[in-house]
Amino acid sequence: MAEETEGAWMTQDAYDRLQEELDRISGPYRQEIIERIAAARDEGDLKENGGYHAAREEQSKNEGRIAQLKHLLETAQVGEPLKDDGVVEPGMVVEAEIAGKTMKFLLGSREVAETLVGDEDLQVFSEKSPMGSAINGHKVGDKVSYEAPNGKTMEVLIKTAKPFSA
Repeated sequence: MAEETEGAWMTQDAYDRLQEELDRISGPYRQEIIERIAAARDEGDLKENGGYHAAREEQSKNEGRIAQLKHLLETAQVGEPLKDDGVVEPGMVVEAEIAGKTMKFLLGSREVAETLVGDEDLQVFSEKSPMGSAINGHKVGDKVSYEAPNGKTMEVLIKTAKPFSA
C-alpha cells in the first residue's frame, strides 16, 4: 500500500499564521535561546547549571517545532476559506451526537489546530480517523456509523458544522 503524501488542508490565513510562527521561532527566538545558552555557559560548571540545561531543553523543543512547521508548510494543501453550507469537511467545527453524548470538535489536522486553536478547549479529530472519514462530506442532519478502534459500531448524528474561526 502506498504511503499517503497529501498534507493537511488549511486556509491561506492558517498557512500565513504558521509561517509567521516559523519565522519568529527560527529567527529572533532561536537567537535568544542561543544567547541564553552562551550566557549560562560563561557562568562555569555546566553539570549543576540549571539555566544552561533549561535553555538547552528549550532549544531542543524549539528545533523540533521548527522541523514540524517546515514539514507542515511544505506539504500543506492551501485552499479557499470554507463555505458555511453545513457540509462537514476539514476546518469545520462540528457538533455531533456520538453514542448518546453531544460533542463539539474541530475536524482537521492536530498540527494545524495546536497553533490555531491554542488554549481553546476544543478537541481535534483528524479527517483520516475512523470517525473523521465517516462524517467527512456529510451534511447537518445526516446520521452515519463507523467502526471504532475497539471494534464497536458507533452512530453519529451531525447536529452542526461551521467553519472554524480563530
